[in-house]
Amino acid sequence: MSKTLPDIIEQNFAAALLKLEHFAHVPGTKIDEFLEELHYLLCSATFPLTVNIEAVFQKHGSTPDKSVIAELATALSTSHPLLKAIQKGGSLGTSHLRNKFYRENFNVIDPIEYMLDKKEEKSFQYVPILKSLQQVFNKKDVVDKVVETHRAHQCQWITGEQHTYKSFQDGSYFKENSFLSGGELTILLTLYIDDFEVCNPLGTSRRKHKLCGIYWTLSNLPPGSHSALSSIYLAVLCKSDDLKRYGYDDVLHPLIQDLKVLEQDGLFVPLLGKSVKGTVQVVVADNLSAHSIAGFNESFTAGNICRFCTATRTEIQEREVRSESFDLRTKELHASHVNSAQQNSSSSFGVKRQCAITKNLAHFSVQTGYPPDIMHDVFEGIVPVELAHCLSLLISKKYFSLELLNKSIMSFPYKWSDKTNRPHMIPHNFSKTIGGNAHENWALIRFLPFTIGHLVPEDEMAWQILMDLKDIVELLVSPTHTEDSIAYLECKISEHRKRYQELFPTLQLLPKHHYLEHYPALIRKFGPLIGHWTMRFEAKHSFFKQVIRHSNCFKNVPLSLALKHQIMVSYYMRSSSFEKPTLEVTNVSTVPVDVLKKEIVQSIEHKFPGIKEVHLTRSVSTKGVCFKKGMIVAHGSTSGLPDFGQIVHIFVVQERLCFIVKRFSGWYSEHHRAFELTACPTKEMDLIELSDLADDYPLADYFVGSLRMVTLKRYIHV
Repeated sequence: MSKTLPDIIEQNFAAALLKLEHFAHVPGTKIDEFLEELHYLLCSATFPLTVNIEAVFQKHGSTPDKSVIAELATALSTSHPLLKAIQKGGSLGTSHLRNKFYRENFNVIDPIEYMLDKKEEKSFQYVPILKSLQQVFNKKDVVDKVVETHRAHQCQWITGEQHTYKSFQDGSYFKENSFLSGGELTILLTLYIDDFEVCNPLGTSRRKHKLCGIYWTLSNLPPGSHSALSSIYLAVLCKSDDLKRYGYDDVLHPLIQDLKVLEQDGLFVPLLGKSVKGTVQVVVADNLSAHSIAGFNESFTAGNICRFCTATRTEIQEREVRSESFDLRTKELHASHVNSAQQNSSSSFGVKRQCAITKNLAHFSVQTGYPPDIMHDVFEGIVPVELAHCLSLLISKKYFSLELLNKSIMSFPYKWSDKTNRPHMIPHNFSKTIGGNAHENWALIRFLPFTIGHLVPEDEMAWQILMDLKDIVELLVSPTHTEDSIAYLECKISEHRKRYQELFPTLQLLPKHHYLEHYPALIRKFGPLIGHWTMRFEAKHSFFKQVIRHSNCFKNVPLSLALKHQIMVSYYMRSSSFEKPTLEVTNVSTVPVDVLKKEIVQSIEHKFPGIKEVHLTRSVSTKGVCFKKGMIVAHGSTSGLPDFGQIVHIFVVQERLCFIVKRFSGWYSEHHRAFELTACPTKEMDLIELSDLADDYPLADYFVGSLRMVTLKRYIHV
């Protein structure tokens, strides 16, 4: 039945209140007060309405009785669709009634509380994944995108097209799994598991309210579709202490049961008119969580410390992965280790027990289901440790002081997104690590050549180690790989290890150094590892932390957080489109082509013959990436080096995003691991489309002394 206008007004107003209460975290009591004031104002509108109605009648030469005018004004003022809803006892009058309205009208999927110990009142919250999937697959744009992506991969395999590694579907693990890569469409899920503090980790409530969250995403969507936190869904919220006490089998039980149904019976998708089966594709997590849920030892100080091979902490100091001297964990080898651990009640080659997910799902295995996480391994592991050792050595050689380094870091003129993710100051008491989060450490290794590179000799070994690490980082965060880039990464990692051990012979390699050596082979198996990092999942924790901070309610924390989250999800599900618009443009002006500079007109007419006008703007966002006038973009190549252009104009023509750029040639500086920009001798201006870019991530140019330079954020294939 179609909705009436009053119903639509009521629901839209309810959505606005939902946003205030569950996004901006305005307390429910404050919203109640606001609604009381609004109700009073609406009811007080009778007098101005009387005056306006009387004026209208007089304008048209009619003078009805004043009692009629008063009655008409009263009827109009009291008939407002919101009055009934926001009055005392109305559908939106209180926080309780509003939440009830959301559930009845916005398709909220409530979490279910499962008891772990009724006597001790230990429980966890589970959001039924089959219901959530049904909600997602009821959106036409999601189904269309899933089908489109599936067909694209099918065509690629049928034609035998030579392709690069762009997603998990391009990796060998996906291709070798007949359930996943068969001709039939399957639902692919990525699970994420992690512990997080909802209170101040340094405060008195530390660990008291530490939670374990299990999230999931729909992996059928193309890479980059999960940058919005609204596309990451909640499955389980449980207190970390309860998970440790009762184990994964109990906490994962309802999730596993639903996943078994998905594997065996499938999910009926009305828009496709059939049931679609599916399973868990991968579980992404930091090393501790991955080892814990997969059944490996959770200690990395001794013994077998790797889930990809049987290497020990001692062996990784002496041998590289590329030497092929370590036994890779195959399904058969892992099964024997699990069997041995169960029989002897002790770990066998680092295996303590069978994986809670593997023993219940037919199409998921430990060997193919737990990719590495570059965020924890590299940006919060290797990078801060090696920076600490190398910077300490460079400071001891008096190339610069810590004070000068920090001054250079803080005074550097960062631009645009570089300013948002600017590096942190190095703490004065740093020794084994400089600390910092992933974004800060990534920015620090990237901009270090610009801040202090001129102070360090070119042949300094510590500097070469850091620059090798910078190269490795750029390769790891690349969303696309070829066999050439993987081979280059493997050589870089090996060269970096040799230099690091030569300069610091007394330092032990971290287990994460060993995991890094597995990365080239793992890219061939899992696809680009940036597709499996935990960065966006960890950002999801911020929602729950904000809820706790604003509500200050600690009674059954998992329940209150899960309820809030599900109401928030229902808001996003109301939107007509699952994804953001392809182009988001502000302050657009339509300009005739012939008023532009001659060389720009020639470029436009060559690309779009007969076009009379273009839509100019100073900035535009596409797929979450913002382009602004003055930014540097990479496009084309000369002699194996990328060409660059500075955006002079941004315009949209025939719904296509285009840039007029001032062209530069890029001359590579080995010492800075960056490109020196010089004017292009052949053509000053050029018109390029978004699809022409070598990398769709815009950069910023900086002056390093008299040199105009640009540093990449990720490896560019030219």
